[in-house]
Amino acid sequence: MLEQLLIYQPEDPISFLIKHLQRDNDNVPKIVILGPPASGKTTIAMWLCKHLNSNLLTSDNLIERKSSSVAEEARKHYQKFKGWILDGIPETREQALVIQTLGIAPRHVIVLSAPDTVLIERNLGKRIDPQTREIYHTTFDWPPELEVQNRLIEPEGVSELETAQKLLVYHRNIIRILPSYPKILKTINADQPCVDVFYQALTFVQSGHRSNAPFTPRVLLLGPMGSGKRLQAGLLAQKYGLVNVCCGQLLKEAVADKSKIGELIWSFLEKKVTVPDSVIMKILAERLDRQDCVQKGWVLHGVPRDLDQAQKLDSLGYIPNRVFFLNVPLDSIMERLTLRRVDPVTGERYHLMYKPPPTMEIQARLLQHPKDSEERVKFKVDLYYRNSAELGHFYRWATTINGDQDPYTVFEYIESGIINPLPKKGL
Repeated sequence: MLEQLLIYQPEDPISFLIKHLQRDNDNVPKIVILGPPASGKTTIAMWLCKHLNSNLLTSDNLIERKSSSVAEEARKHYQKFKGWILDGIPETREQALVIQTLGIAPRHVIVLSAPDTVLIERNLGKRIDPQTREIYHTTFDWPPELEVQNRLIEPEGVSELETAQKLLVYHRNIIRILPSYPKILKTINADQPCVDVFYQALTFVQSGHRSNAPFTPRVLLLGPMGSGKRLQAGLLAQKYGLVNVCCGQLLKEAVADKSKIGELIWSFLEKKVTVPDSVIMKILAERLDRQDCVQKGWVLHGVPRDLDQAQKLDSLGYIPNRVFFLNVPLDSIMERLTLRRVDPVTGERYHLMYKPPPTMEIQARLLQHPKDSEERVKFKVDLYYRNSAELGHFYRWATTINGDQDPYTVFEYIESGIINPLPKKGL
């Protein structure tokens, strides 16, 4: 957080830190605890909540609603200081996919495991106090008060047959749920004292996850059209396993899906009108909230195009921790873009200087995309540089790189900017 203060230098540091914690705290618990009946998952979840000061969301009070309601409830806690722990959710692969699609991404998933015979025996010994609703056990947790002992009753659904049926359903579902959470999963033997299970779970959730990058990168690439943002994003995604998020591609995919928001986007594109920022931010937020972006990090390009979009990204909590400006002179951009051609017969792409067509016959039929015309390129580049000064001030801790050189040399500069610490202003 001190680094964030150095970077942004806010007028009101206290308010800035509170806002920063509310929207961008990677350290709050985001935990899923799964396990069969009688595995003790609720007890472990409650202990973790008390120890980590987190919000407990259980299947008993949420699963009766729609899966999307579960995700929406978790989303509310996702932005708070406390974080959240899902106890017994998801119960099916369908629920796991819904939660993941809506951007509810756990940092740790714990699966408790024990032999079925042990679990059935545990369930058979359960007793409940009808007055206080406290749960006891004939072997492990018998109340000392005779009055309480006399009023205990056997709860419904704990017979040997009923427990065996529940275990069968659990085993059928769990093997389909676990592939949704690779690399953040830990199985703990629940056939041991509850305190031992708890400390193993606590040790796991207090640990981080290793990746190819030195931290979870949130990289923003800025530059005029033709500066090589798409290529550099692809190289970063390939080497560090980041999610390559291209704003233009997201809009195209939404249109292709023929969803309601896709139809809305198409109505603007069809009229050749700029898509409103509110629509762009909605599409972008849905993508950046997904589990892969949260877990792996992302490299974003194509947005923001101006100060307003940058401020909207910031207010939504999508704050990059590395920003690179790729500067390329106009004559180089013109050379890169205006000489591009496409073969209407084969779909093959050519460049009259760097990748000329092999025959005169092919060259004769090549076409230029309207967006690559000299007039269009000049307009776009001019528009970018008119906004770049404000973007440069907003991201004043960004790194500026000469993009008019070999792309792999550019990549090396970007890579060094990701690996090395941010410069300390004023030192």
